Amino acid sequence: MDSTANSPDDPASQSQIEKRDAYAALRIRDFRLFLSGHLLSVLGVQMQTTAVGWQLYEKTNSELALGMVGLVQIIPMLGLALPAGHVADRFDRRKTLMTATTLAVVAAFGLAVVAMTGGANVLLIYACLFLSGLARAFQGPARSALMPQLVPHQTFNNAVSWNVSGFELSSMIGPALAGWLIYLFGGATFVYVFAGFGSVVYFVMLATLTRRSYAAELKISQTNLKTLAAGFKYVWKTKLLFAGMSLDMFAVLFGGAVALLPVYAKDILHVGPAGFGALQAAPSFGAVTMALITAHMPPLKKAGRALLWAVGGFGLATIVFGFSRNFWLSLAMLFLTGAFDNISVVIRHTLATILTPDEMRGRVSAVNGMFISASNELGRFESGSVAALFGPVFSVVSGGVGALIVVATVAFSSPQLRRFGRLDNHPKIL
Repeated sequence: MDSTANSPDDPASQSQIEKRDAYAALRIRDFRLFLSGHLLSVLGVQMQTTAVGWQLYEKTNSELALGMVGLVQIIPMLGLALPAGHVADRFDRRKTLMTATTLAVVAAFGLAVVAMTGGANVLLIYACLFLSGLARAFQGPARSALMPQLVPHQTFNNAVSWNVSGFELSSMIGPALAGWLIYLFGGATFVYVFAGFGSVVYFVMLATLTRRSYAAELKISQTNLKTLAAGFKYVWKTKLLFAGMSLDMFAVLFGGAVALLPVYAKDILHVGPAGFGALQAAPSFGAVTMALITAHMPPLKKAGRALLWAVGGFGLATIVFGFSRNFWLSLAMLFLTGAFDNISVVIRHTLATILTPDEMRGRVSAVNGMFISASNELGRFESGSVAALFGPVFSVVSGGVGALIVVATVAFSSPQLRRFGRLDNHPKIL
C-alpha cells in the first residue's frame, strides 16, 4: 500500500477534506470580507425593494405601477449587460464592482430624499430605480467573476452555497425589517437611508480585500461586437448551461408572485405593512432553511433532475399561494417557493461557473444576469400587467401553471440536463 495515499498533503485527500468541511469557504479572509459586505448590501436592497412596492401601491393603488418597477430597472440591466460583461473581463473586477456600488449608494439616498418630500413624485422614484438598475447591470458580472478569484477551486461549490444562503438570509430579514420600520415610522425614508449605508459598507469591504489585480487571467486585447457577443455564443454552444439558464428565466418570468405581494397583503389577506414584510421575507426564510440543510448533506447525485423537480415544486407552490385566502397558508407556500428556488440557484450558479473558463466569466455572467434580470424584473412587469387586466389571482395562478409547462418543456428537450449527475465530479472543478 502507498503510504502517501491518505496523507493530508495529497491533493485528492485535501480535496475530500474540504468537501466535507461545511465552513471551508468561510475560513478564507477575502471571501469573508466579500460575503459580509455583499450581504449587508443585499439586506439594504431588499429593504429598499419592499419599501418601494408598498410606497407606490399606497400612492397609486395600481398593479401596473408595481409592474413598472421591474420595467424601469430591466431597461439598463438588459441594455448594458454585454458591455458590463466585457468590462468585467477586461478590467479589474474589484474596482468595477466598487464603482457600480457607488451608483447604488446614490440611488438609495435619492429615494430617501423623495420619501422625505412626501414621496408623491412617482417619476422621481422610477428615475432612482433606473439608476439602481444601472448599478446592478455592472455589479452582477463583476461580482460573479470576482468570487472564483477569492477561493480555491475545491471550495468554490461551498462558497456558492454560503453566498446563496447569506443572500437568502439577508432577503429574509430585509423585507420583514422594512415592513416594521414603515409601520413604526409611518414612511419609507429610514429604510432607504439604511439601504444607502449598506452599500457604503460593501464599498469599504471591497476596498479592504487583498491588494492585487483582480482582472481576468487572459485579458481581452480588443473591443468589438464579436468580443461583446462571445458570452452569448458560449452559452448557446454549451447546451447544458443554456438549458439551465432558460429553465430559470421562463419559470420565474411566469411564476413570480413577489411583485403582487403588496396587493395580497393589503386587499386580499388584509395584513398591513407588517404582514407584507412577513410575506416578502417568507421565500428567503425557506431558502435559508434549505441552504442550511443542503450545506450539511452530501453533494446531489443527480443535480439535473433535482433542478427540474425544484422548479416544478416552485410552480406548484405558486399556484396554491395564488388561490390562498389564509395568511399562514400563504406564508407556507411562499416558504416553499424559496426552498425550491434555493436548490435551483445553487445548481445553476455552480454550473455557470464550473463550465466557464476564467477569461469568459464576466461575459457569461453578464448573459446569466440578463436571463435572471429578464425573469425577475420582466416577471414583475408581466405579473403587474396581467393583474391589471385580469386580476391578481389569475396573474399568480396562471404564472404557476406557466412555470410547470416550462419545466416539462425543458425536461423533454434537454436529455443532457436530465442525465447530469454530481456537480463536484465535473472535471472543471477537480
